[in-house]
Amino acid sequence: MDPEPFEVGHVVREAINILSSSRNRVEISEVLGTIKCYLGGTENQAPLKEREEFTRVHFSAFLRGLVSNLSPDWIELLTSDQQKELWDSFFLEGPADQVFLVLLDSIISTGPSFRLMKVISILEQFLQMGGMSALMWEVCHQQAQAGLPTFQETLLNKVVCLPDHLCNKLQGNNLPIFFPQNYFPLLATEIIQVLQRISDSLRGGLDCSISFVSQVLGKVCMHGRQEEILNVLVPRLMDLTKVDCIWQRMCWRLVECVPDRWIEAVICGFIQKAPGADVLSRLLGNLVVKNKKAQFVVTQKLLLLQYSYVTAVLQNLLGYLALDSLRRSLLIKVLKELLETWGSSSAVKHSPVEQQLYVSKAILICLSHLKEPEIESNRQELLTSMMGGMKCHLDSNLPRVRRLGMIVAESISSRITTDGPCLKFQYEDDDETRELKSLQQTARLQLPVTDLPNAGRNDSSSATPKAVSKQSGNPHPAALAVPEEESDLELDSDDDLIPYDMSEDKELKKMKAPVYIRDCIEVLTGSEDMDKWEATMKVLESLIRRNSATTREVSMELAKILLHLEEKTYIEGFMELRKRALVAVTITDPVPVVQYLTAQFYSLNYSLCQRMDILDVLALAAQELSQPQASGKNKPCSTQSPCTLTVPCSDSSQNWRRVVDERIKSKTRRLAKSQSLVEPACGPNKFSSLAGHFFFPLIQNFDRPLVTFDLLGDDHLVLGRLAHTLAILMYFAIHTVAAAAMGKSLLEFVWALRFHTDSCSREGPRWGLQEAGLAEPAANGELAKKNPQKCPFLVVGGN
Repeated sequence: MDPEPFEVGHVVREAINILSSSRNRVEISEVLGTIKCYLGGTENQAPLKEREEFTRVHFSAFLRGLVSNLSPDWIELLTSDQQKELWDSFFLEGPADQVFLVLLDSIISTGPSFRLMKVISILEQFLQMGGMSALMWEVCHQQAQAGLPTFQETLLNKVVCLPDHLCNKLQGNNLPIFFPQNYFPLLATEIIQVLQRISDSLRGGLDCSISFVSQVLGKVCMHGRQEEILNVLVPRLMDLTKVDCIWQRMCWRLVECVPDRWIEAVICGFIQKAPGADVLSRLLGNLVVKNKKAQFVVTQKLLLLQYSYVTAVLQNLLGYLALDSLRRSLLIKVLKELLETWGSSSAVKHSPVEQQLYVSKAILICLSHLKEPEIESNRQELLTSMMGGMKCHLDSNLPRVRRLGMIVAESISSRITTDGPCLKFQYEDDDETRELKSLQQTARLQLPVTDLPNAGRNDSSSATPKAVSKQSGNPHPAALAVPEEESDLELDSDDDLIPYDMSEDKELKKMKAPVYIRDCIEVLTGSEDMDKWEATMKVLESLIRRNSATTREVSMELAKILLHLEEKTYIEGFMELRKRALVAVTITDPVPVVQYLTAQFYSLNYSLCQRMDILDVLALAAQELSQPQASGKNKPCSTQSPCTLTVPCSDSSQNWRRVVDERIKSKTRRLAKSQSLVEPACGPNKFSSLAGHFFFPLIQNFDRPLVTFDLLGDDHLVLGRLAHTLAILMYFAIHTVAAAAMGKSLLEFVWALRFHTDSCSREGPRWGLQEAGLAEPAANGELAKKNPQKCPFLVVGGN
């Protein structure tokens, strides 16, 4: 039955008819042998053109004919060797894609029977003999030659859904190889084999498409089988891409060719399975730069919309963005978006605490990856985000949320602060806190030693104390030296050393303090010498009080400088020094300085701390102005102490007088002993003529909200301090001309605040009512008579 040329179709149809009708063992074996010539691999194989036609057009139909004739009687016509060589070989040696589809369609369409079990057995052998790798390899070749997309889509669905089809068909009789936990690792191994053949093909200079393998990977991950397939795939790719650039490029292409609708599942799987950011960078390459969907998943969805991943996933993801210069811009963008979410009051109020913890971890990891030039270029944005986010978190009533805000704010402050103190908060130290703090150092610890900042300087500084200790010697003979041999053995040997007397030691002044006020202004506004700046702050108050005439000439300029002055370097008691200097300026030239301070209290672009400093300065200045100045005649005098002139005298004269005094004291009888009379200081109240300048500008604009300052809204802390300050000013204005008008205004002010929700804001009005009643009882009584329903408690005081 040698076939004639171009009659392949006729031969195949005739063979199918014979197989379906004949029961002759010899005839059946001859027909199978004839058709096998079209597969190749035999001595008398058919010409290439006929083999291609058979494979392309007739092979699937012939396989269906073989399956349709399967029965126990028919298969027994062939010996076991003939079954393997003639019948099984068509399924195990033919084109894998057609074989797979015919087998799976036969399983789906066949009921429980011998035929079903035989086809399942053949499919099992097909998988065990590497049929899936052959299938994917053939499709990759077809894609390179522009194969049929419909056929490939069908094949893709069958390959990925094979466990579902077999489970639905066989149910309890399913074979282990078709279980998902066994099938998908096998599929991952087959993918590695296909990639190996593609690598060999590329090295040989042949083109090959990897798209179908990418589609298989994407669809498997989309079906929720990332763990089964990537547990095998990622370790193998990790090893193969270490030293081979072709494998690295193939891995990048494998992920890049995944369709957008499945890319999220693949990226999430790789990020979770990669053991580190460097491995993830080697596997994904610059995928986030090339693919917009991948960029959205990495920079938005995994960080801002989901929060179920563990910390290691966050470290992998953000470390991947930080490892390449093309991706670092995305790291900065991610950090800004995270800080925007972290600083949103709505997010803090309505997001779960777990999500806020997730965002906080991401921010800390991003900060640990930033380099100094990046911090320098974004310093102001980081500072603004830190201030807004810290306020939102500290306003929360959940301790855990407040603690998250404190930790993140501390981390941002430590990175953006180049000199001066950083933010420090007190909070409970638990496992969560320690984990968050450890994230700040993660990226730095992963760097090699040569890349660590100031590595050489640290080494030299660590060696310096040893060198100094050897060269310094013992300058004082009273100190006992410890032998070097015993220093390592006896760590407590210094307990016997005699301590030096350092009670009379004085700190050497490195910088001469300025002696003129204008010199102080120059230092505070332009000098970069920190020692000179510190010395100026310590002598400024005394210079202002000693040079009142000069102070009045520059009082406004000096008040502006002191109000806006920030601590350039650490000075013990800096806030107190600044406040006392402002009080001294206010007392020296009260009217213009008070007008300036009260106007600035309601101005824009001032912090709450600066506004409360203004209130403190006004209260302290009013107190000092209201106190009388003690003169020499007002000093207390003692009736018991004799007024003697102290002159140099010898020891004998002192002894003589002591003896006489003791003798007189012993012989004197005293019936009563009076106390020393102290004449109280008296003088004009300088505050009486200035009370209106202090009081009325502060009270007149409290109900006008600004963009950055709302006393009746969120800034209730300053409202309480304002009420206290007005009460203090009222107290120091007792018996002055303006006291009546001040009392009425204060009563109207505090009456509106008596039901405020904040306890501090309610305490201020109560104190204000008390001070108003003490300062001007007659006016209060008149007000109570006019408004008995509002002020019933003022009637007694008024009368």
